[in-house]
Amino acid sequence: MSHLDELLKSANNLFLKKQFTNAISIYKKIIDIDPNNLNAINNMGYTLNKSKKYKEAICYYETGLMKNPKEKTLLINKISALRKIKMFNSALDNCNAILNETPDELVVLYHKLRILHMLKKYEESLEICDKILLIYPNNGDVLFDKACNLLLLNRNNSCLESLKSAIKISNKFKLKARSNSLYKKLEKNQIFIKLIE
Repeated sequence: MSHLDELLKSANNLFLKKQFTNAISIYKKIIDIDPNNLNAINNMGYTLNKSKKYKEAICYYETGLMKNPKEKTLLINKISALRKIKMFNSALDNCNAILNETPDELVVLYHKLRILHMLKKYEESLEICDKILLIYPNNGDVLFDKACNLLLLNRNNSCLESLKSAIKISNKFKLKARSNSLYKKLEKNQIFIKLIE
């Protein structure tokens, strides 16, 4: 194993132990020695992301993408960081760039449905929910997201059907519906009351 590989392994182990500051210093060392090391660049961005240093993380992802513009992991991690700093339009552009190449990339579809929801494009977000559910019909998180979009579109009966399907998969969605302020408007609906009791 080369010296750089040993350093990378050591930094990755520190990351897994949540020792982010120490991991960052080793990733920096690797990048100083080998500025083209995509693993170190991506892991550095990811570690900064976990440390809530989103803008710094994006800088590393962009550095990596200048060297390798089609690197999907870098693009997906950049989308995640952009979402966290509410740069939704940029995040959406990056989603679309990946989906133009691989239309069924599930992680990106999931990011896209959440971004569209945040942009209040509920109908479009709903379309992405349905696309994911064609592939994974028992995805409780997506069923719950679908229910939220339907509720915001005032399709209460369809919302309750989707919520019911999510709750069949996991009771955690009962708790999510109880604590989500969106569902206040259904607090007197008997079907909703029975679903979350």
